[in-house]
Amino acid sequence: MMEDRKSVPLAQLASMAGTFEAVSSWIEVTQPMIDAFAELTHDRQFIHVDPARAKAETPFGSTIAHGFLTLSLLSQMAYEVLPAPAEAVISINYGFDKLRFLSPVRSGSRIRARFKLLEFGERRAGEMLSRHDVTIEIEGQDKPALAAQWLGVVVLGQKE
Repeated sequence: MMEDRKSVPLAQLASMAGTFEAVSSWIEVTQPMIDAFAELTHDRQFIHVDPARAKAETPFGSTIAHGFLTLSLLSQMAYEVLPAPAEAVISINYGFDKLRFLSPVRSGSRIRARFKLLEFGERRAGEMLSRHDVTIEIEGQDKPALAAQWLGVVVLGQKE
């Protein structure tokens, strides 16, 4: 729900483009989390769900999270640190540009997201478009897990 997040007036949020940055808290990516994602998506490849085989047969030394699991955690991280326009009725995920999975996330690793607001402006009447540079960092590693530009649509209007 939008009202649970820190809200910022629309004009203030628009003026933050190019300067606003935020970093989320760390999230541990556990084997039970990876297993649950594998079941939900029917992607049970051994590199995700078989620790003994992943250790023996891959260069990773353990199982790794699905790239899409890592990506899906962005919603939680964004909700934690990104302000919402006070005039918003709802924010909608509009997709990604330039999405790349750069490093595997090993089971037991901790990840966090770093957001940079690139632009925030009118998409069409009653809608705003946001574009964030986002990286998911892996604790203790220089190379991030992923990098992307994340697009969002904010629908404006009267809240009931």
